[in-house]
Amino acid sequence: MPTRVVVAGSANMDLVGLAPRLPRPGETVLGDDFVMAPGGKGSNQAIAAARAGGTTAFLGAIGSDSFGVTLGARLTAAGVNTSRVRTSYGTSGVAVIMVDRDGENSILVSPGANRTFVDLSAGEKAAIAEADVLLCQQEIPLSTVYSALRAGRAGGTRTILNAAPAMDPPPGMLDEVDLLVVNEIEARAITGATEPDMAGLLALVPRVVLTAGGKGARYADRDGRDEHVPAFRVAVADTTAAGDAFTGALAVAWGEGRDLVDAVRWANAAGAVCVRKVGASGALPERSEIEALYNA
Repeated sequence: MPTRVVVAGSANMDLVGLAPRLPRPGETVLGDDFVMAPGGKGSNQAIAAARAGGTTAFLGAIGSDSFGVTLGARLTAAGVNTSRVRTSYGTSGVAVIMVDRDGENSILVSPGANRTFVDLSAGEKAAIAEADVLLCQQEIPLSTVYSALRAGRAGGTRTILNAAPAMDPPPGMLDEVDLLVVNEIEARAITGATEPDMAGLLALVPRVVLTAGGKGARYADRDGRDEHVPAFRVAVADTTAAGDAFTGALAVAWGEGRDLVDAVRWANAAGAVCVRKVGASGALPERSEIEALYNA
């Protein structure tokens, strides 16, 4: 059976400007193009998991504005169950993204309705407990992330935290995490070390995936396994949603019972397919695309 994934997280409308280079503070740069597309780490990861083959439900909040209508429609069109998505009066979350010709980006997020996603209902907690994998990020209130992780742990659901954006987690939250996914900046924010400290992270959670973009990823766990998983080499157009493609695919692969190092390699393929396209949710790969690169 397909992996049952519940994603508790954010939904944003992405306003993407393409330019020769990213502007410096106080500078205006003439852009190449503009794209408006649904995004947000939670929504992106839910779509990524659905396209990777998971039976996926999204828990979160969208606004009562036109952006909210579009965000909900994109999730539904991707095959994500939106029956428990909340609508909050006011504006939806918005991300303003600048992308240069090398694919590097700079992102400003205004949370909007995502701030209202608090106090999980009994139905939302039950949906988490019935899933195989719960996937959370940190673009919604951390109290909600903590509550979702507790519901997952109580229900025997595997819990994954993509600790992005980087911030200091509240005491006890990491105790509810089975697998932590972080980049180098996020790893430093958690441990306080000047360099990524895998031992320090493993003192807090049983399994860690440390992502490094084009350098691949590193998997380590408390059983003593510590392996580098190389990235796939592709032409890069836009790195905006690569991390979300990776994490959504990783949740599906782990839920399918793959060895975690192999699951990371499969997720690397998903991230690599994603960076070949411009945009966020529209660039997230289908399972057939992931398999084609993974098996190449």
